[in-house]
This record gives sequence, structure tokens and C-alpha cells, in this order.
Amino acid sequence: MPDKHVQTQAEWEQTMSRKVFSAVRGDLYLALPYMNAALCALFPVQKSSLRSFATDGAGLYYAPDWLLRIYRSNRRYLPRAYLHSVLHCIFRHLWLRGSRDPVLWGIACDICVENILDHLGADTLRRPIGWLRQKTYTDLSARCRILSAGPVYRDLCTRDAEKLSRLQQEFYCDDHGLWPKDPDAPSAQMQGKRWEQLGRETQLSMQQGGTRASDAEAATALAAQVQAGRGRKLYRDFLRRFAVWREEPHLDLDEFDLGYYSYGLRTYGNMPLIEPLETRESKRVRDLVIVLDTSESTSGDLVKAFLKETFSILKTTETFFVRCRILVLQCDDAVRSETLLSDLNALDRYANQFVLKGGGGTDFRPAFVRIEELRAQGTLRDLQGVLYFTDGKGIYPSRRPPYDVAFLFLDTGEPAPDVPPWAMRLTLEPDEFIKPKAPKLPDFELTEDPDDLPQL
Repeated sequence: MPDKHVQTQAEWEQTMSRKVFSAVRGDLYLALPYMNAALCALFPVQKSSLRSFATDGAGLYYAPDWLLRIYRSNRRYLPRAYLHSVLHCIFRHLWLRGSRDPVLWGIACDICVENILDHLGADTLRRPIGWLRQKTYTDLSARCRILSAGPVYRDLCTRDAEKLSRLQQEFYCDDHGLWPKDPDAPSAQMQGKRWEQLGRETQLSMQQGGTRASDAEAATALAAQVQAGRGRKLYRDFLRRFAVWREEPHLDLDEFDLGYYSYGLRTYGNMPLIEPLETRESKRVRDLVIVLDTSESTSGDLVKAFLKETFSILKTTETFFVRCRILVLQCDDAVRSETLLSDLNALDRYANQFVLKGGGGTDFRPAFVRIEELRAQGTLRDLQGVLYFTDGKGIYPSRRPPYDVAFLFLDTGEPAPDVPPWAMRLTLEPDEFIKPKAPKLPDFELTEDPDDLPQL
């Protein structure tokens, strides 16, 4: 009779870890039924070097010995830690960092997630809320209507390194070392779009299923952060909405048949049967209008920074035709300046000589009147759209223009102003244009033993 297989320690830990994950998910399913889709989106992956959970948007990484030790000594800590990592993904924190300081961005994201967890009424998520947490939430709420990662990050940039270190220690829950190093990479953005869909499903489930009265405030904040994450897009990708198909000079090898070409040379000498095509169809932006709101309520430094960032995108020839017409208008309650740029090479010259003009009230209508005049004159024959950079506090046209219009707002922690039904709206992070200097923090080290976590 063959000997029975003796289970090794590693096999036992793997088996028990699966059971622990099943129990943790079960607790969360019962407490937060509207998050079912998101809770099962991360699959468990062993990583022995960890002393907390970690995620890359696809898996939830853990060390089996750490997981089982915490389960034995402080079981109720795990559902909260599990949900902490899931909320990072739902809010798309992993993919919205951009060029911000990664350490300070991680602290801001942890504060936002812990704020949601501390105000959810589910018994399985309760933990003691100390003085530092309460004061942090109160101070941030006074400056930011919604505690989302962008506004919190900008507030943290004004604090000294000692205070930030205390906040980092207080709100730490999971390891951010597996977050994408390049959040703007195509592979990372694909993962982010998956979680954008899961966030949409979560928000819809919350609306359909309703929430308990005790969870109403936290549920509203959760929905606001989901919406904020959904509204964030890469500026470059957004500009592609204004692209059109058009021929441009370029050797199109995809349409070239080398067989016929070689046959003609062999048969008739220096006479190929088919010449290579000298043009190809490309989808790029041809004509574009950029309107800068230069009213008194708009920051001049931000306007200049936005213009420079926009020009850097325009200069990428894979997005725009080399020969194009870009009209830049400066407008408050009247058009104050008008510059027509006929090719991408002129952008640098204009940016270096740019002078802000304006300072009055805000009225969007004069810019659209001037655009219609230029269209009638034939100056803007192939206008694909208008980008209007503003704070939104102005008078909109009463009728829809015969071209696409996008109003671009800066994220200030307040909801973006409403726009007419015919207009697009995009919220931009100020950090994309003016990057605040992040304080230098010392290397983070966990000072508490994993077994000494808050008893829940």
C-alpha cells in the first residue's frame, strides 16, 4: 500500500491562505453587497517578502506566514486591509499619479481610502479613530470639499517632512511598491480602464441597492471619488477626439506589393509595374482653436503653464498634422488677443513671446462670435473643435456651435461647474501644469510589529 502524501509546511500555508481569503471576502460580501464585482477582481498571489497586502491592479499579493499570523491574532484587521487595496484600484490611484512625487502621492491616497473606511458603518471595518486621524480629516475637509487624492496631495505639499512622516505612519496599510512605475504606459492604462469599468459598476450597484442611513455620508464620498476617478483622462487621449481622417505625404508600405514591383523590374528592366504610394490616410487633428480665459478669477501662471503643456502635446506629430491651423484666443468679457499659428514649428516661438492679456469678467460668447467670423471668412475651414480653458464662471452661448467644444476645468476639490448639454467637460489636475515641490521624506519603515496592529 503506497504511503500517503505528507503535506509540507508551504502546501499547508497555501491551503489555509485560500480559506482565509474566502472567509475575508465572505465578510465583505455580507457587509458591502454593492461591491461584489470589485471584491473578486483581485486574485491572491504569494510574495514572501511582504509584510502587508500589495496590489498591481491585477493581483493581491501577500506573504502566507504574515497572513496566517494576522488571522490568528487579529482576524478583523484583514477585511479592512483587503478593502483598502481594492479601494485604491476603484479610485484608480495606481494610474492617476502622473508626474507627482510617488511617496507623497501614496500618503494622499492612503488618507483618502482610510477616510472612507473610517466612516463606513459596517461592523467588520470598525477601528479606533485616534486624535491624529480626526484632526487630519477635519483640517482637510476645511480645505477640500471632497477628500480625493489630487486636492489632498496639493495640501500635503505645504506641510513639513516631520508632519508628513507622522501621517505616513498613521495611515499606512498596504505596500505601494507594485504600483506601476510609469502610470501613463499603455499597459498600465489598459488595467486602469478595467478598474474604471468596475468603479462604474460599483457606483451603479450603490444607486440601485441603496445604502443604510449610517453609511450614507461615506457612501456619498465613495461615489464622489469613483466619479472623480472616472472623469480623469490623459490629456493627449482626450485631444484625439478632435482628429479626422486625411491624406498626408508619407510612404505607405502597407499598400505596396513588392511582388508586382519586382516582377516589373525583372521583366521590363527599370520599369516597376506599381510605384509605392506616396500618401497615406491618417487620423490626426488639423485645425483647432484654444481659448484661454484671462479673467480676473483665473490664475495667470496656470494659464501660461496650461498653454505650454498643450503646445508640448501639439508638437507630437503622431497626434497632429505638421501643417495645421491653431488659433489661440485670449478672452475675458471680450477677445483681447488673437494669434493664428500655421504649423507646429511656430508653437515654441509663440510660447516664448506669450504675454497674458485680460483681467475683466468672464463671458464665453465673444470668443464663439469671433470663431464664427473666421469660419465664414474661410480661415478655419477644417475646424475640428474648440478647447476652452476656464474656471467655468461665465456666460455660455445659448445655441450649440457646429463643431465640438470642450470646457477644461482645474480640479480644486469642488465639483466642476455645469456646462451646456452640447459641450464636453474635462477636469484637469493643476499638478499636470504647475508641479508643487514635494518635501523630501526619509525612507519609511514600519515601527510597529505586524502583530501589534490596531485591534478591531
